Amino acid sequence: MKRIYIAAYHQSKFGKLMGASVPQIIESAVMGACREIGADSAALDVGSIGAACNFSLNQQGLLAGLLAMTPGMAGKPIEAVENACASGGQAVLSVIYKLQLGLGDTGIAVGYEKMRDADGKMDGKLIGTVLGYFSYPDERAGKTFVFPHIFAEIMQAYMAEHGVTERDLAHVAVQEYSNARSNPWAQMQKVSITVDDALRIEGINRYVVDGLPLKTYDCSQITDGYAALILATEEGLAKLGVAKQDCVEIAGYAQATDPLACANRDVLRPVGARRAMANAYRMAELTPADVNVAEIHDCFTVMGALGTEVIGKAGEGRGAQYWVDGNARADGACGINTSGGLIAKGHPVGATGIAMIGWCALQLLGKAPAALQVKNARAAATFNIGGPVCASVCTVLKPA
Repeated sequence: MKRIYIAAYHQSKFGKLMGASVPQIIESAVMGACREIGADSAALDVGSIGAACNFSLNQQGLLAGLLAMTPGMAGKPIEAVENACASGGQAVLSVIYKLQLGLGDTGIAVGYEKMRDADGKMDGKLIGTVLGYFSYPDERAGKTFVFPHIFAEIMQAYMAEHGVTERDLAHVAVQEYSNARSNPWAQMQKVSITVDDALRIEGINRYVVDGLPLKTYDCSQITDGYAALILATEEGLAKLGVAKQDCVEIAGYAQATDPLACANRDVLRPVGARRAMANAYRMAELTPADVNVAEIHDCFTVMGALGTEVIGKAGEGRGAQYWVDGNARADGACGINTSGGLIAKGHPVGATGIAMIGWCALQLLGKAPAALQVKNARAAATFNIGGPVCASVCTVLKPA
């Protein structure tokens, strides 16, 4: 197996891309990543691009062809991948697999989502319908907003089984909103909330589904954004003129997929997610104890708790308490979602998994914003999911 390194990371500010077209977004992602290291896109051998709503919201297919339109990228092995909200992570794995197969020494993984119109407005009902396509057909009946409804049920089950309260889970959102204020790329950079704010039903904060505990502040954002990673083997780093000591190694990576339907499987103990995370740790020859930086897929606060358990930083049912105790803070035992997470940094679906890995790379290089920088960052884990804890892409990173 060849060692794989992150040579460059680039992202847009998350939130609204206004009138930017899909071709413009993709080219901006590639050229932005190349500028980070002064490389020419012609030096990239392979590529992959991830998005989830390109057909339904952007009326655009064949994203690989758009990536090939970027100067220097034509005629190369490029593919588009879709794995719901894990599309970005899948794009990274796609590039890694190409490099491992010897199709090249350098490559770029791009992820994007354009969920708002040219005026920055969103059609909430349409987006709810479109995202619902990533659930099992028989489990959509009676659900106006499919995924919030499904995760409201997961939240209720988690609370009932482990004796966790809405107040406990609110600590996830409150910490992430606090982190986002120091992240210049975060969507909710200007918003601050307290635990009481997150619990109080007034203004924008309401129960999303009658009779279930999920509230507005428990939810991730509707977001435009893009992100890109340039990956390389050791030979590729030399080709790009990037010093190894300036890079982060993707030392472990794995993917697993559980059945799409939630019925007849234990969503609170996702087998595929746990297997993928364990395999990534095994490949990296590291354990959860070695990790003190992580980015996890908190599409809803309950996933902040469950994700903390999947990466091995808390025992079963103890994920929420990890946040309550302050362990997930940048100055805590393990800085989790110091970027602001999906809840406050934003969730541009296809870019999310790439942004998780990119942010962890910044942390390990000591390049995160000062207020968010984890001291002595030594290793990082990422956990990117698609669907109702269905597709899982996990990575473990360490300084090169």
